[in-house]
Amino acid sequence: MSKQVKNKQKTDVLSPSSSPFAVINWLKKNYQPQQIVMTTSFGMEGCAMIDMLNQQGISITIADIDTGFLFEETKALRQRIRQKYSNLNFETWYPELSPLEQDRHYGKQLWLKNPNQCCELRKVRPLRNNLPRFQVWLTGIRKSQSESRKSLTPIFWDWQNQILKICPLANWQRSDVWDYISANNVPYNPLHERGYPSVGCTHCTSRVPGLVELSSYSRAGRWAGNEKTECGLHFTPES
Repeated sequence: MSKQVKNKQKTDVLSPSSSPFAVINWLKKNYQPQQIVMTTSFGMEGCAMIDMLNQQGISITIADIDTGFLFEETKALRQRIRQKYSNLNFETWYPELSPLEQDRHYGKQLWLKNPNQCCELRKVRPLRNNLPRFQVWLTGIRKSQSESRKSLTPIFWDWQNQILKICPLANWQRSDVWDYISANNVPYNPLHERGYPSVGCTHCTSRVPGLVELSSYSRAGRWAGNEKTECGLHFTPES
């Protein structure tokens, strides 16, 4: 029996409406910590999930991808999170090319000329270089975040990356995430308070005018000026 079929049978235990806590509990029962990796850009969802995992005592690997273009606030939050949840195994994955090497090979400001290629080089390739070490990929994405994510389920087989993908927050709204953050005193990126509901690279993330509620979400500030809302880590970019 193939690994894909075995994993598909495992996922039948959970329903599409399973809560984050039910999903994490299922994960804890069925896999060893060394088999699991969670990737995060330290957005609000990722921070909430890190706290949930810590409360459940699951000492898995938490990986972030440092594109070389992160906000200073994101870097500071990464350090705070690592200090607060020191029992977790944190890793940082890097692109094969430094920003200067990318300039030499592809020209300056690739994110303006070809944002999909820039995301491929700085995010997608580091992910795919590291995922084969694990059997389960845990993420904080939600189905209400964008049109491309609306059919998301808490657990499924990712055929593109050949790995079992688990999204405990799939059915939550941003307000649910914020309620959890507030109730559990979870660190979060201060950029959220300045109109950045979603935070990526400095060149491709901007404020969303009028969005001041921390319980609100929009991807309008990502790659402003074109239809792109996905970097390619989870779904194929639109443009």
